[in-house]
Amino acid sequence: MTTTSTLTDGILYIQLAGDLIGSPDTDQLLHVVNEHLGEVIPNCAIDLSEIRYINSTGIGVLVSLLTKFRSRGGELVLINPSDHPRKMLTLTKLNNIFSMASTAEDARQQLAPAAH
Repeated sequence: MTTTSTLTDGILYIQLAGDLIGSPDTDQLLHVVNEHLGEVIPNCAIDLSEIRYINSTGIGVLVSLLTKFRSRGGELVLINPSDHPRKMLTLTKLNNIFSMASTAEDARQQLAPAAH
């Protein structure tokens, strides 16, 4: 899995590609987020459009990240989950817990009021 991140207007954007199925991929994702949490970044948007496969470990990491951001008064938005992640989120009913956006711009608009 590849992970790229950018920080714009107080929102941490993370682009993932490949499979989100456990170490070392989940460790890499957690490291990127933890690196920025020290900067008091309240909001995060994770682009799942290029994730081919996600398992329970990957889902668990997303729930953990959601909890981290919400416990700090922030929010996490998932951007355009591809087919398999979307099915897994629906199957586990987590699609009712996570905020979703179809594009990075939609995510920014959802998170912008929370950032100010």
